[in-house]
Amino acid sequence: MPVPLTDLLGEVRQAVSLPLVAAGGVATPADVTEALRAGAAAVMVGTVLLRADEAGTSRPHKAALADPTRRQTVVTRAFTGRPARALRNHFTDRYTGLAPAGYPALHHLTSPTRKAAAAADDPERINMWAGTGYRHATAEPAARILQRLASTL
Repeated sequence: MPVPLTDLLGEVRQAVSLPLVAAGGVATPADVTEALRAGAAAVMVGTVLLRADEAGTSRPHKAALADPTRRQTVVTRAFTGRPARALRNHFTDRYTGLAPAGYPALHHLTSPTRKAAAAADDPERINMWAGTGYRHATAEPAARILQRLASTL
């Protein structure tokens, strides 16, 4: 069962005295503020930067992040053999239930398919990593995205 980030920070804070870095599910200024109020010394973001101008995200992945018909993320081992959250597509639908926990072998096995699909602008056969806040990813400079995330501090 997923634990809200602020709850997790509180639980970890009770167990350790080290500085905490909040990560996972952080996509808005409110998320940043809540994580810091919950005891994080810093906040790390990922998915919200995938459409940034500087990101190395493939063209079909960036387009899929903005596609209103893409409505779901799934946790899958289909691409690499390790669980990771991704936008749902044909590949995840077909192979999530079949994929073994076989990293890095599965990663190397699926690599040619993923590279060819990305080159062909085919989002149905590529790994489109995305956290639950993927709708907040915007196509603009990373500095502007980070400034917005810090705007309520």
